Amino acid sequence: MQLRRVPLVTLYLSERCNSRCISCDYWRHGRADLDLETVSRLLGSFERLGTQVVLLSGGEPLLNPQWAQIAELLRRQGLKLWLLTSGLSLAKHAQRAATLFDAITVSMDGTSREAYAEIRGVDAFDVVCRGVRAAVAAGSPVTLRVTLQRGNFRQLPSFVDLGRQLGVAHISFLAIDVASSHAFSRQNGFMADLALRPQDLPELERLLSALEREHAEAFDTGFIAETPEKLRRRILRYFTAVCGLGPYPPVRCNAPEFSAVIDARGQVSPCFFIQGPPEAMVADDLEGVLNGDRMIALRDAIRSGTRAECSRCVCSMWRDLREPAADRMPLARSA
Repeated sequence: MQLRRVPLVTLYLSERCNSRCISCDYWRHGRADLDLETVSRLLGSFERLGTQVVLLSGGEPLLNPQWAQIAELLRRQGLKLWLLTSGLSLAKHAQRAATLFDAITVSMDGTSREAYAEIRGVDAFDVVCRGVRAAVAAGSPVTLRVTLQRGNFRQLPSFVDLGRQLGVAHISFLAIDVASSHAFSRQNGFMADLALRPQDLPELERLLSALEREHAEAFDTGFIAETPEKLRRRILRYFTAVCGLGPYPPVRCNAPEFSAVIDARGQVSPCFFIQGPPEAMVADDLEGVLNGDRMIALRDAIRSGTRAECSRCVCSMWRDLREPAADRMPLARSA
């Protein structure tokens, strides 16, 4: 099936990163930056495809020396902008980022200097907190995104407290991906032993119950972006399956039907976790790339459930395609 509308596009502004995460290899291998000229050539495609929201990601997008010019260019086209960042450079750029981005999501995987450094590979907890506070003070709606793994799952309630202290609008939780060989610039598979072990599962269940009981208001107001049911389904059941103690939770996802990913080298993919065909390199015709034979076949395989990656996905998205793309910003509760 051909795509006629792509309301949401993700642009990886840089492969480079200033974190040293144990679950990611961008910092090891990243070299390329997406340049202003390339983005300029995409504007016609964005208009024809009805693109409404652009997510700027990476690597670390704020390492791209042209990030502000790219954001300004996209804003002038009337596009809504969403920044996904490690937050290490956010304090330096908070004022400008707040004027350019409609929403900012900061990855935060520890609630103390020690815990943060163990997972993110740099002693930058205080720096990131300073950046979050600066962005909030500048008027930006900020979301914390937490990737739960064996090294931080016991801090689950503390993340909610941290989010309140920093003044963010929302906090969101994902399970760590231990299945994808493509995502996060992984080039030799994924060998790190980061998932929860069978003996950790009862404790995770107790923590989720306590979170639901003690932070009911945070769920009710959407401060915690996921519902209690989704946390159990997409985190507890996921780690249970990783441990070989049950099936993976059912995945309902149509992200390739309303979005596309363009990396820093110009390769187009249907989603973050599944790489596009080698020839799917964008120039000024995103429609042509998305509607090439192999890309259509790839989307058909995803839709039919024959791609193994989809059954183990930690970040599936389902949207009513009639919804405005702005409802896919982090201010909206995910399904």
